[in-house]
Amino acid sequence: MTQKQRIDAFVALGKVLTTDQEKVDNILRQASVKNPWYTMENTKKQLQALSSNLTSEKLTPWVASYPIVQTDQTVGLILAGNIPLVGFHDILCVLIVGFRAQIKLSSDDAGLTAFVLHELIDIEPAFAEKIQIVDRLQQYDLIIATGSDNSSRYFNYYFGKKPHIIRKNRNSLAILTGTESPEQLKALGSDIFDYFGLGCRSVSKLFIPRGYNFNLFFEAIEYFSPIKTHYKYVNNYDYNKSIYLINGDKHLDNGFLLLKEDKRFASPLATVFYEEYEQLPQLVAQLETQADKIQCIVTEATIETSIPTFSLGGSQCPSLTDYADGVDVLEFLSEKK
Repeated sequence: MTQKQRIDAFVALGKVLTTDQEKVDNILRQASVKNPWYTMENTKKQLQALSSNLTSEKLTPWVASYPIVQTDQTVGLILAGNIPLVGFHDILCVLIVGFRAQIKLSSDDAGLTAFVLHELIDIEPAFAEKIQIVDRLQQYDLIIATGSDNSSRYFNYYFGKKPHIIRKNRNSLAILTGTESPEQLKALGSDIFDYFGLGCRSVSKLFIPRGYNFNLFFEAIEYFSPIKTHYKYVNNYDYNKSIYLINGDKHLDNGFLLLKEDKRFASPLATVFYEEYEQLPQLVAQLETQADKIQCIVTEATIETSIPTFSLGGSQCPSLTDYADGVDVLEFLSEKK
């Protein structure tokens, strides 16, 4: 395949995923039964976000700055399953530059990745010899693995001798100034509640100016209150609320989200930690020292930082160049061809 053929195939895939509603909806219904976190609404939202990048206007310039790869090398991919199709970008990177992909799916995947790859092969049959879904990785040349801090130690032990990208836990943060409009705070709700807060781009921590009025925040996110009808989410909400009440931990509660003052970045599900700050420049400087723990920041403030930053509501729609953990996968692959 030429690079143009690969690009054209992914462009066609993007159209299938957003136009063939009967076929797609049938798969999404099955996935929502296998994994209740993969609701129809969330999975459709993910498909729309992925497909928005699968255009010739975006794919062509994205790959143009990297050398054309002619290789028979195989990249072993260990994918996460915390949100629907979370590993698609890695698969796209590997295939679009000409590598083979040997894929170990998460047990939570619910058949979504296999469905998408089947559609890709239907569009361009030459991909059949480039894609292999396996239970155990074998005979690979490079590794891209995504998991927790614990699993990363396992990955390093078993795969560290091969060229690799191994990702750990990261969290996303919001910085508020107190001047945000109700519309902007409502947009922040998407950063918090999309995919039930299970993604590394989900905001798990708020930084607020001292004396911040949380009533403004709670009023703006009331739009997301239907999330409490999802039984797995509300089970987590009820559990964390009971723990805070039993322990006498000070917290705020609007009926579907708990806010707790805490210096940690990673909060339990249905909970967002918060921390007050005095001066914005000092806060940004402090966060810069912990950049390896942060996936992205959302804010309406103008800040200077190396950490990927988005407007409120923008964390869950990364572009092709918004690489997880800030590691350029195409550059990594180009160097290892």
